[in-house]
Parts: sequence; structure tokens; C-alpha cells
Amino acid sequence: MYENLLQVVTDIGSPKVLVVGDFMLDVYIYGDAARISPEAPVPVLKIAQTEQRCGGAGSVAADLAALGAEAYCVGIIGDDQDGETLKATLLEAGADIAGLVKTATRPTISKQRLIGLAQHLHRQQLIRMDRECTKPLCDELSNAIWDAYRNRLSQMDIVCLQDHDKGLLGLSLCQQMIQLARQMGRKVLVDPSLTSDYSKYRWASAITPNRKESSAAVGFEVTDAATAAAAADALLNELQLEAVVVTLDKQGAYLRTRDISRMMPTRPRNVYDVTGAGDMVLATLVATLAAGYDYQTAVQLANIAGGIEVEKFGTATVSIDELADEIASQRRGAGGKICPEDSLLSELKRHRRQNKTIVFTNGCFDVLHRGHVEYLQFCRRQGDVVVVGLNSDRSVKTIKGPGRSINNQQDRAAILAAMEAVDYVTIFDEPTPLDLIREIRPDVLVKGQDWAEKGVVGREFVESYGGKVALSPLVAGRSSTATIEKIQSLEVKSC
Repeated sequence: MYENLLQVVTDIGSPKVLVVGDFMLDVYIYGDAARISPEAPVPVLKIAQTEQRCGGAGSVAADLAALGAEAYCVGIIGDDQDGETLKATLLEAGADIAGLVKTATRPTISKQRLIGLAQHLHRQQLIRMDRECTKPLCDELSNAIWDAYRNRLSQMDIVCLQDHDKGLLGLSLCQQMIQLARQMGRKVLVDPSLTSDYSKYRWASAITPNRKESSAAVGFEVTDAATAAAAADALLNELQLEAVVVTLDKQGAYLRTRDISRMMPTRPRNVYDVTGAGDMVLATLVATLAAGYDYQTAVQLANIAGGIEVEKFGTATVSIDELADEIASQRRGAGGKICPEDSLLSELKRHRRQNKTIVFTNGCFDVLHRGHVEYLQFCRRQGDVVVVGLNSDRSVKTIKGPGRSINNQQDRAAILAAMEAVDYVTIFDEPTPLDLIREIRPDVLVKGQDWAEKGVVGREFVESYGGKVALSPLVAGRSSTATIEKIQSLEVKSC
């Protein structure tokens, strides 16, 4: 599966996506909440930082742009400062804003969140303040939105409707958009609002309700795979859709098409903030389908993208590079960090395209101890990707003598791969790692401080192209040799 998904990520390209919906400005006001007000029992927020991000349909557009798609925005903004800020934020994200209609009769939808920083570190949302108008659009604005949609549709690969029930996507306009897209052979994906009536989404290609939204739509509580299947079945048939994707947060997503009825699990995550996760899932589904892939592949990729997003704070994007890294990491697991040289060089080529700093070190790592742990942590601090060149059993014997190694190369590699500080382990057979260093061309070459006088193998080569050598401090009295000698002395005494 992972090999296929890596190929998909590479092939997404730059599909043109028409994003229609409720565009919002998300404002995050961060401050230290270190004391209680003397005026009332409320925290005092000493403002430290303010951030503006794209929200609602704007979040989907920004997510699409981060995935490499071309997002064309159609929606309403107010004739106000928030509207100008939202346009600038969308442009910065890489979206096309020509289809945003400005009006003086409605404010730009904005959500201001006050975020307290406990002990300057831990973020906690204190309150959210919304500015919005949720009345249905007047005929003039509705016609302007329709014109913007109709004029762009023929140039698009796919349509995305993101409905927050703020008055834009009413029954008539929503159905007009879906029918025109169907006539022109374009898929329409819908992120529905929280409502009991989904009739306005009839004949769309797919909808992506979450647990709460699907429960409201079908009239019973969606709690697990079985109830999600029942809900998806009902919505698929009632609305005449190609697919229903019921998102179930940490459980993953339930996919129902005419041919597939399947729970698509996701990897457990350390959830930091679920804000924007649905937008990221929708954007990934849209981009993947626009690239010509099937629903099952799209949901698999969307699960991964949503999982990355929830580990971030607020509405946040996920890039193609982040997706590729996550897929590669899941493919490798701990044991999968152990790579033959050819595979390693291929992986490093991908990291270099992402401007990652490659750190290389080497050694026997025969009997691991505290010194090794601190040494590898030192390597981690020198860059982004840590590669360990591990001497093979034959190489160790050449260096250390016939009594070594104590642990064979597979065991030593497995232990190194289980360490968080290590990204890759590759085994080499030569007495020195010079040939391997020439192939890898690391940005940073790390050795222990004791190599300062002996001379670091590969120093001249690495420094010849602008790389650097870093010497790690040693932990006194800690070495494999000392550990082995101590064990042997204990064995002698016991005899």
C-alpha cells in the first residue's frame, strides 16, 4: 500500500479545483495568562502574538495549494478590513481570489480565538468570538456567485463545495452548481453542513460528513463502523451519489461506493487540535480524485493527511513533502529504517529535494550504552535526517579482532533502528566508511571527540563541497570495550 501511496503523492501534479463555499478569516490571538483579573474572576491575557489564517472554504483552498493544486475561490467577502486580510492571506497561500465577490451588506465571516499560554508554552483556547451573517444571499449576490462559478467551471478539473450553512449554498444555487458540473463531466465533492436535510447535495459525486453531521442527516447516532456503514448506505442511495466518506476522527473513515463498503482505519495520533482536520481530508480527497485515482486510494491518503493536521495547532496545511515523509515513515516502521545502500540513496534524494540536512555517522555499535545514546542524540541536533553507517560483522572483526562483534549485525542494526534519534541504518563491509560517505555526500559528518587527533575518515571529502564535521563530546568511562571487559571480569569472579 505504502509504495502505491508514495507514487500517488508524486503524481498528484497541479489539478485545477473550483472551491465554492463560506470563506472565513481565522484569527488567533496568543498571550500569557499568568494572573486573574482584579475586576472579575477571569484570566488576564497579555497579548504576545496575533496570527491570521484562512478558514472555512479558505482553509480548503490553502490546503489544496499546499498539495500543489491550483485553487480557484468562489465566495463572499465583506467590504471591510477582515476581507482585505483574508484576500491577502489566500494570495499568500497560493490561491486565486478572482471569484470572491465583495459586498457591503454582509461582513467577512471571521472567528477570533483568544489563546492563553500557560507557563509560556501550553496553548489553551479561552474563548472564540464570531462575526458573521447567516441569512440567505439576496438575488444580486446569488447571481454574482453563479456567474463566477459558471465562468470558471469549464477550465476546472473538479469542484469542491464547502458548506458551513452561512447562507451561500442554498438549495437552488447548490443544485444548479451540481447539475452544471455533471453536464460538463466534472466531479463535485461536498463537505456538508450540520443539518438534517441533505437534499441540496443530491447528485453530487461524493459527500464527506463527519460523525456528528452524518448522525444529524440520517436521524440515528453514528458511533462505530456498523452505524457508519448504515448511515453511508442511506445517504448513498437517497442522494444518488458515487461515494460517501463518513469521517470518524481517530477511527479513520468509512467509505461506501456502489462497489465498496469498507472501514479505512488510520494510525493513532497524539491529537493536538482537531480544527481544520476535515478541511485537510476534503482537500486531499479532491486533489487525489482530480489526479485520476479511485476513492479508496483517495481516502487512504486523506486519512494520513488528516492525521498529520491534527498534530498541529489550529487550521494548518499539510504539504506534499510532509505526506511523502509520513508515508515513507509508515512504510519503514522501526525495522524499515534498515536500508541497503541503493534504497538509502533513493530516500536521501527525496529528502534533499525538501532541503533537509543529512547527518552521517558510523561505528560498530556493538554493545549499546549511555554513551551511544547521547552520541546519537548529538547527531540528531546537527540536522534533519540521521544516517548511521554500521560496520558489518566481517568489518568489525577486521577492526576489533576475532572475538568481536558480540552482537551480530542484524541485532545491532535492529537496536539502532528502534532509537528515535536514528532515521536510517545501512550496513557496510569495508574497514572504513569512506566509500559510503562518498556515495551519501552528507551535509554533516559526526564522530566522537576522540577522533580529533586520529583524524576523521571522510573529513577532507566532506569539507571539499562545503559540508562540515562535528565532534561529539564523550561520556567518560562509557564504551563497548569497557562494558565487555566488565562483563568478562564478572564471569571470571563467578567461576
